[in-house]
Amino acid sequence: MITDTLAPDPGNTRSTILIVDDVPENLEVLGELLQPLYRVRGAQSGMRALQVACSSPMPDLILLDVMMPGMDGYAVFEALRADPRTRDIPVIFVTALDGVREEEKGLELGAVDYISKPLRPTIVLARVHTQLELKKARDRLRDQNTFLEAEIARRMGENLLIQEVSIRALARLAEIRDPETGNHLRRTQAYMNVLARRLALDPRHAATLTPHTIDLIVKSAPLHDIGKVGIPDYILLKPGKLTPEEWTIMQTHARLGAEAIEHAEEDAERPVPFLAIAKEIARHHHERWDGSGYPDRLAGEAIPIAARLMALADVFDALISRRVYKDPVSLDGAREMICAGRGTHFDPDVVDAFLADLPQFADIASRYGDEAAEAAAS
Repeated sequence: MITDTLAPDPGNTRSTILIVDDVPENLEVLGELLQPLYRVRGAQSGMRALQVACSSPMPDLILLDVMMPGMDGYAVFEALRADPRTRDIPVIFVTALDGVREEEKGLELGAVDYISKPLRPTIVLARVHTQLELKKARDRLRDQNTFLEAEIARRMGENLLIQEVSIRALARLAEIRDPETGNHLRRTQAYMNVLARRLALDPRHAATLTPHTIDLIVKSAPLHDIGKVGIPDYILLKPGKLTPEEWTIMQTHARLGAEAIEHAEEDAERPVPFLAIAKEIARHHHERWDGSGYPDRLAGEAIPIAARLMALADVFDALISRRVYKDPVSLDGAREMICAGRGTHFDPDVVDAFLADLPQFADIASRYGDEAAEAAAS
């Protein structure tokens, strides 16, 4: 007698087949045919079949009778396909109905095969074997794809980590030359993230500041002052005000940084998107909205959006930071100075984004604070 329970299978090597038929004699016939080779479960109604199909061990193949009272085979099949747990189990329709149209209907629904009664043992065994082998092949392919996807994700994660560490190591070259900058890189990177995500809420900027682009901007932000490695120590570390000649040399760090990143782009085998953005930031983060900045005196929207964001982030952090030549400005004082530069130094939209998220700026300054940024907490 075929039931919906199974004797233990210690080796767990045999495939499980669920037979669904409202006639006990039909279950017996198929059970006797299949049990020597497979683990067989039985169900005498559509509702019971759905319950058995979801219980352990789940079937590898279902032989489903079409003509059953209450819930017929087609309804059972649709329910199986609607359930994520059972939708991938292959189904062979078994029926006494004779006609090409019925066979076509079953195959159109998604059944893998169609067997007509009276059953011929050789044909049943051959078709069951074929479908089980196909399922095993699909399962192997799915498992391989899952493994490959996990491996690709792991390696991409490693590559991204290496990339981020490399970026920070390069950026540290500039910080090492100017030890007073402390956590400047970490803070400006966090400010950029806040500004970009706030600005992306504006429909005018949403198409440009996509999540992917924002990630690239934030990733490349630490390289904004990489050009300072080319500035002589007597200028970079000078405790007092720079002379006009010295200031002219200091301004070249924007061009030097962009050129260094451009050389890195040329050495790459293919375009690297974050380097393109890093180059824009390095070259143009000292441009001003009114065109009075350097090195190219760009104005307005001619300044790349990433550079406009860095212009504010960099100035804000410089204002609240202590330097040998100045005391830190309070948070309120920095806010007033940023607002005074709206439309002249800074993009008005970026200033508005800054004001909307000023508490986050204060939190970042405190969280990544050092002695140089002590004013933000005051």
